Amino acid sequence: MKNGQSKIRLIDGEGGRATSRLIRDLFLKHFDNPLLSKLNDSAVANIKSSRIAFTTDGFVIDPLEFPGGNIGKLAICGTVNDLAASGSKPIMLSASFILEEGFEISILERIVEKMAQTATEADVAIVCGDTKVVQKGKGDGIYITTSGVGILPENVSIDPENIREGDVIIVSGPIAQHASAIIALRENLKTNPPLESDCAPLSAMVQLAIETVSEIRAMRDPTRGGLGGILLELASQSGTKFILDEKSIPVENVVRNICELFGYDPLFMACEGRMAFVVSERMASRLLKIISNDPYGHGANIIGRVEKGEGVILETKSGGRRKLAQPEGSPLPRIC
Repeated sequence: MKNGQSKIRLIDGEGGRATSRLIRDLFLKHFDNPLLSKLNDSAVANIKSSRIAFTTDGFVIDPLEFPGGNIGKLAICGTVNDLAASGSKPIMLSASFILEEGFEISILERIVEKMAQTATEADVAIVCGDTKVVQKGKGDGIYITTSGVGILPENVSIDPENIREGDVIIVSGPIAQHASAIIALRENLKTNPPLESDCAPLSAMVQLAIETVSEIRAMRDPTRGGLGGILLELASQSGTKFILDEKSIPVENVVRNICELFGYDPLFMACEGRMAFVVSERMASRLLKIISNDPYGHGANIIGRVEKGEGVILETKSGGRRKLAQPEGSPLPRIC
């Protein structure tokens, strides 16, 4: 801040000169673009398509900063990846901040800077936003809500209703890394190698996949509820049965060790930089190659198939079969 201010004050959220100064000296400094710089109540843009995707998400993660990112990067990735999973190309976001009185400006700047860097990487503009401040003790530093708009090509149909018997299930990389990184940080665990969140924007990977591979039936990013949670949803929505091969599901050894130590199932642990695809069998190898060549697709693998029936069955390493069930809730609060 140009005035040397080091902490958030209540007046910074009350709409006067202090709010204008915070917006100008911090948010515009990092987010500036022609739509946002007008500082109108709404951003007005021409969208050359009649089909759009729209999503919104709130972020309350604790701790705010973690290996591989912070709440700001998480907010951009979460919204961008939700849009990408619909088959749309993300084009613009809004960002709303609830700040607690006394919150360190230096931490806020790191968060905003990371948001700007991630938005640039994802080729998406932050075009509008809002800031409110609550009394000290009435918040928890910072909460962020982001909403996003994406353009959906006319010839793209990504929907669980497209899933059919014989299709193949692919995941774009090792699962449960985000949740495990947060556990390690909360419990002060030192891992070798050091464990980082998988938090990443996947829009470029997904757009290339859509443009070059036909017969992608459905996609989901396995955040809260993990890979198991979103596959249970897809199987239910499509009226089919998913058969998973446990040996083929990529899980890093350090992640597996953390899950075993605390009694968690990596299938239901959050990812923040992974995408699950259901694709026709004949196009599966081509899709896997495209994903694997992406910087965020290392470790991608075919993990299962679609059959007639219902539910999700895990074929275990020991040769058994286990029917997956959705947990009552997340094993870890405030994971995103």
